[in-house]
Amino acid sequence: MQLDDYFEIGYLLKPHGLIGFINFQLDVDDPKKYKGMESVIVKMGNNLVPFLISALKINGTKGILHLEGINSVEDAEELKSCSLLLPLELLPKLSENQFYYHEVIGYNIVDKENGTLGVIENVFTGGNQDLISMKYKEKEVLIPVTDEVVKSADHEKKVVHVNIPEGLLEIYLNE
Repeated sequence: MQLDDYFEIGYLLKPHGLIGFINFQLDVDDPKKYKGMESVIVKMGNNLVPFLISALKINGTKGILHLEGINSVEDAEELKSCSLLLPLELLPKLSENQFYYHEVIGYNIVDKENGTLGVIENVFTGGNQDLISMKYKEKEVLIPVTDEVVKSADHEKKVVHVNIPEGLLEIYLNE
């Protein structure tokens, strides 16, 4: 099992009750799609550990689950803050111009006005805005992920086409 073969759907929180149930948080677009999960991979440190799910309840982006073999508060406590993963082949298919963030790491950023700018190093999620991180003239530049800025992805050419807001690059270069 290699981490690159999986995608994160959320993480485990604190134990729930005394017999090994665990609260969890989902970080997905449509939590309802995961109500039928029968198994999950738990990232424990550097180890990927598969578990069968014996009970699962999802309410919005939070839920409670019971993993086979986790039968006490102490067992559940050991899993606190661990990531929940699923195999990449279970990702829902997207339309041609859409992309999952993990897919575009290493793609070139091509701006409508400025041409090729750099290579995507990371995508940060959370807060109010997702951000693409790239190096441009030896500086890290963060590009907001919005429909107005990120126009399309060409998976064959490994390119993400953007329309950078005027002045964005200068903000980073003039620090």
